Amino acid sequence: DVSQYQGDIDWTKMNMVYDIYPINFVFIRSTMGGFNKDKKFNENWIGAKQNNLIRGAYHFYRPDENSTAQAQNFIQQVKLETGDLPPVLDIETMPRTQSMERLIEGLKNWCTLVEEHYEIKPIIYTSDKYYENFLKAHFEGYIIWIANYNFFVENMKPHWQFWQFTEKGQIKGTKYNVDVNIYDGTVD
Repeated sequence: DVSQYQGDIDWTKMNMVYDIYPINFVFIRSTMGGFNKDKKFNENWIGAKQNNLIRGAYHFYRPDENSTAQAQNFIQQVKLETGDLPPVLDIETMPRTQSMERLIEGLKNWCTLVEEHYEIKPIIYTSDKYYENFLKAHFEGYIIWIANYNFFVENMKPHWQFWQFTEKGQIKGTKYNVDVNIYDGTVD
C-alpha cells in the first residue's frame, strides 16, 4: 500500500516485490480525518489503474474527529469503479478526548455511511492487538486487514483476510520503502 510518503511513483515499474513476487493489488491512501486528502491520491489512483493493478482506497481515521465528516471526506474523494476493492477504514490510534465506546460508535457510523454510499461493506485495517482488544466484539462480518510485522508469525490467523507483514518492502518504481501485504484468497 502506498501514500504520499512514497513520493512520485513510476507505476510502469511497480509490478514485482523484491523482483520475485508479482503485485496483483494495491491499496492507496486517499484521506485522513475530516478534511485532509493524501497529496498523491489522484496520481496514484490513476497510475495503479493504468498499470492494470486491482486497486483500493483507504481512509486514515482520526479518533478525535467527527466520524460523519470523515466519511464524507472519503466519499467526496474516492470514486470506485467496477473491479476496485472495497473501501478501507484504517484505525490505528487511540482516542485522546473521548472514550473507547464513543470511538466504536464513530467507527460504526463511518462504516455505515460508506457502506450505504458504495453498497459494499468496508474493510477494517488495524493491528492485531487493536483488533483483539477493541474491535473484534463490534465488527463481526467485516473483512479484516491486519498489520503484524512480528518476525515469528509465519502464517495468517483465521480472522485475517489481508496481512500487512512488512513496512520495509523494496519495489521498483519508488525509492522509498512500502508496506507489503498478502491476501488469503485468489486474484479472482
